[in-house]
Amino acid sequence: MRSDTTAGSSETTVTDPLWVHGLMWLGFPLLGALAGWLLKISAHWIVSLPWAPLQGPFKLIASIPEPQAAIGAVVVGALAGLVFAFLGAAESLTVTVATSRVILKRGSGAPRQIARGQVDGVFLDGRQLVLLGRGGQELAREKSDLAGTRLTDAFRRHSYPWLTDGDPYRDEYRRWVPDIPDLPTGADALFKARERALRKGDHTDQAELRDELAKLGIVVRDEDKRQYWRRSGQR
Repeated sequence: MRSDTTAGSSETTVTDPLWVHGLMWLGFPLLGALAGWLLKISAHWIVSLPWAPLQGPFKLIASIPEPQAAIGAVVVGALAGLVFAFLGAAESLTVTVATSRVILKRGSGAPRQIARGQVDGVFLDGRQLVLLGRGGQELAREKSDLAGTRLTDAFRRHSYPWLTDGDPYRDEYRRWVPDIPDLPTGADALFKARERALRKGDHTDQAELRDELAKLGIVVRDEDKRQYWRRSGQR
């Protein structure tokens, strides 16, 4: 996904281009409406196949008279598309880089500000934007579909230390396993709770537990729902 960068005299904003928002708010509902209409016209054919699964729902669709069936299918499909558009917009990240601060904002949520003096390095870890603090802690780790080249240019334009080689601490991570002996008190319980959140796909709980581990001096990164950790303040 590409991003548009707009620069003012004191800040640079990297966000999704207008065509992406147009695709979400217009394209998704149109695709949903088309899918609903196709589902409706295929219902009678599927009901005629004795071996086809989910006969009950398709029989219900086929039993609805016209034009109510066609109108209802299109409306329900369009509404489903709007739900997907809303979810996409809620996950959209906007990054504003200024000489004095970085502002991270996801969807319509509250912006998060990080002072320039706190930032010791910035890099991309796959599809995640990471800001490192001076003690090796992670100030932010945000999933992003924004173009890496645009992010790189924005941070370099305002003289932030962009780490081309990625995470300088990558060799210090160890895989977490239950009851590992050298973790701070309480960290193992937080890891276990976070593992459950990873399995459920609960992103809010994952982020909150990451913050709790950070208070104990533990930095976490995930790979395929496996947790890896290191202590902050090491280099």
